[in-house]
Amino acid sequence: MTAFPGTFADDVVGQSAQTQFEAFIDEHRRALNGCLDGLTEEQARRSLVASRTTLLGLVKHAAFVEKVWFDEAVTCRPRSEIGIPATPDESFILDDGDTIASIQRAHREACEASRRATSGLGLDDVLRGNRRGPLPLRWVYLHVLRELAQHCGHAEILREQIVNAE
Repeated sequence: MTAFPGTFADDVVGQSAQTQFEAFIDEHRRALNGCLDGLTEEQARRSLVASRTTLLGLVKHAAFVEKVWFDEAVTCRPRSEIGIPATPDESFILDDGDTIASIQRAHREACEASRRATSGLGLDDVLRGNRRGPLPLRWVYLHVLRELAQHCGHAEILREQIVNAE
């Protein structure tokens, strides 16, 4: 698995709710990033479903999610300024230069930027830059955790199909 900073969720049972949220989010970040470990470039790009979803695309999309929720929502900068696609669907599109190493690195960097962006915030602090309107960090953490958990499940199934087909 790819090295990622953070604490495992089991280690924070007696700590604050914010520390627990952050540990669970980091655990899912690690799992999603690690779904690419040990695969070939072809395997990571292999399409097994009708949508644009591939393992490499999932991790690329996860980097987009980090920037939407912890850059756009925190800083109120538009997606065009941040340098991310306008829609989630576009965030799955792979460029010729996208590789396992480049996407994993971009995802790790996006996660680290997210941690920095929220380091001085509390769960009840309101983020004003999301298209839904003002939202407390607590809601954003829950939303991101739900999305990461869903994508980790998608990644587990896709990876199992790829590895077992070999």
